[in-house]
Amino acid sequence: MMTKEPYWHSVRLERDFCKGCTTCLKQCPTQAIRVQNGKAKILKERCIDCGECIRVCPYHAKKAVTDGFDKLSDYTYTIALVAPAFLGQFSKTEDCDLILTSLLYLGFDDVYEVARGAQEISKETRELLKGGELMTPCISSACPAVSRLIAVRFPNLIHHIIPLRSPMELSAEAARREAVEKTGLKPEEIGVFFISPCAAKATAVKDGVTVKETHVSGVIAMKDVYLRLAQKISTIQEVKHLSSAGSIGTLWATSGGEASASGTKRWISVDGIDNVIRVLEDMEDDKLTDIEYVEALACPGGCVGGPLTAENNFVARSRINRICETLPEECGGIHQEIPRAWDGAPVYRPVMKLNENLETAMQMAMEMEDILERLPGLDCGSCGSPNCRTLAEDIVRGYAEETDCIFVTRERLRELLRHVSEHHIELPNQD
Repeated sequence: MMTKEPYWHSVRLERDFCKGCTTCLKQCPTQAIRVQNGKAKILKERCIDCGECIRVCPYHAKKAVTDGFDKLSDYTYTIALVAPAFLGQFSKTEDCDLILTSLLYLGFDDVYEVARGAQEISKETRELLKGGELMTPCISSACPAVSRLIAVRFPNLIHHIIPLRSPMELSAEAARREAVEKTGLKPEEIGVFFISPCAAKATAVKDGVTVKETHVSGVIAMKDVYLRLAQKISTIQEVKHLSSAGSIGTLWATSGGEASASGTKRWISVDGIDNVIRVLEDMEDDKLTDIEYVEALACPGGCVGGPLTAENNFVARSRINRICETLPEECGGIHQEIPRAWDGAPVYRPVMKLNENLETAMQMAMEMEDILERLPGLDCGSCGSPNCRTLAEDIVRGYAEETDCIFVTRERLRELLRHVSEHHIELPNQD
């Protein structure tokens, strides 16, 4: 299994490309970005790797750190672990077997559909709901960005997350076991590489928080695979029969697909990180009492809208839906005895606390409110903080000054000039 690093992040800043435009800090759902000295800065303890900054940055200064194809050479036998969203990326074909076969031309020895794992998680979810074992409204555990968001901003909802492994992890373990049986190789000689639509999956594989142990050897960006295959896929002559997943698992690629397979009619599907936050706030306020199941996906449209995809998410969703019309509802699941339950709930990350000492934190909170009253309340972001409240927080933490606010600075300059004028003070000669 891969060695994990605590709080590893896949979303990184390319400083040379950053223009300090403040677009990213306004869109970050956990207020994890500041602009200082003309460059963005990502606060690692707050970042959930949702990739929203990658999506909105006009200068492409944010990127996701994923693995390259050179890592395949570290293993004797390699498997492409294919997310369902991958099937919607190609304009020239909706043939699942052709799309999967094309991966063999990139150097993979085999392919395994994550939709198979998704189908199994849907089954387990239905059983848990029928047995009344879940705290409702229960929240899907498939999106690692949402799980991280809950750990950072909504700790009271951690126990609402369905305690099941992600389809990616379940499929990775099954793929390796099948390969061991097929090839006779040792597990460590087999590399399982997830073709990912998002940065959060890359983080989930390498950090020590979202998943404690992983069977995924590496994560390759979906757009990197697409770029290598876009021109070649239509020239492939020998197509192998590799597709074995049904529509239930494949529809997990799009918003609503997972929820519709939950076995309950009292479900909602929410996509886009801002929408997810609004729903989670309503859950905290007990406004969703008539809902049993919440499918929460950070990316717009679901995984097809991930920042590492190549195709427009609306187009990709249409293709996925058409593909699923040709598939049986269920087939090719995981028949091995592999644990479906996760290996531990997300851990609360109290990054919003001002101080560990309660008395000190209360004093800092009072100081924050005093500072906030002196700020204009415009939330313009010109100071380098997302809004006036976060600037006040940054000030009491010692990260910023009140004069970072251009409106405060302008007013102080006016007061100074007024004072100079009223008292006929001569300013020093600059020559």
